[in-house]
Amino acid sequence: MTENTFQAFTYPEADGYGQLELKDDEKVILVTNDDGYSALGINSLVESLRGLGRIIVCAPDSPRSGFSSSFTCTRPVTLQRLSDDGEVAVYACSGTPVDCVKLALHRFFHHRQPDLIVSGINHGGNDSICVMYSGTMGAVLEACAVGVPAVGFSLLNHSPQADFSASVSITRSITQQLLDHPMPKGVVLNVNIPAVNDIKGIRVCRQAAGVWIKEFHHLEGEENDGIASFQVTGEYLNTEPESTDTDRYWLDHDYVSVVPSFVDYTCHERLADFNYLEK
Repeated sequence: MTENTFQAFTYPEADGYGQLELKDDEKVILVTNDDGYSALGINSLVESLRGLGRIIVCAPDSPRSGFSSSFTCTRPVTLQRLSDDGEVAVYACSGTPVDCVKLALHRFFHHRQPDLIVSGINHGGNDSICVMYSGTMGAVLEACAVGVPAVGFSLLNHSPQADFSASVSITRSITQQLLDHPMPKGVVLNVNIPAVNDIKGIRVCRQAAGVWIKEFHHLEGEENDGIASFQVTGEYLNTEPESTDTDRYWLDHDYVSVVPSFVDYTCHERLADFNYLEK
């Protein structure tokens, strides 16, 4: 099947529900990310969650950073169990983070949903405008759309060898509290962790207004005389640096930021401004 045959292809009826035997009396946590199942971040996260319940990892088989809420619809996706020690089962998926959530919910769960979906720990921040592009948060917002409680964790360090030692107590504590205190329906959490050893605390706040500038570095070639190539790079510009109630402010002051998020894109405050379009 090629990219152009998707619309004409007739798919079979969905099947294959409930492949895992899950106990009703134990917590079940579905874990995913966008850096791939072998990344240090997700493995640090899984180790921090041991003992909180049955952990099912369904993560991309290779890095999928920046895939946002994209999913695979023009070709099949694959799923492979890599390990299962009775407490943690690990599956690799050939798709995006959203594919991982969709496929895991479809394939593994039947009579019950996971108690919580946890995404991360991402190598790099997903604060402010970055939430738009994040595969880590794409998975979390997919969970939000289908009514499953979820939280995304990100560390402000892009290095593949980032030190997550100061993060694991945060991820475990927040996850434990979310399991103990049911989240409001239609709301998920975006948690960002500063890359410092001395974290001062946690603040619930709003997403900062910002924009990425100088986004591409020219590598070679000329687009008007052949092909030019570019590398995405960029510089984050906080457009409200004086605001003290944003994720960017608290992260800059060595606090963990917690931003409640949801999937409703409606600008409710401006609905009446466009009444002139109605007939």
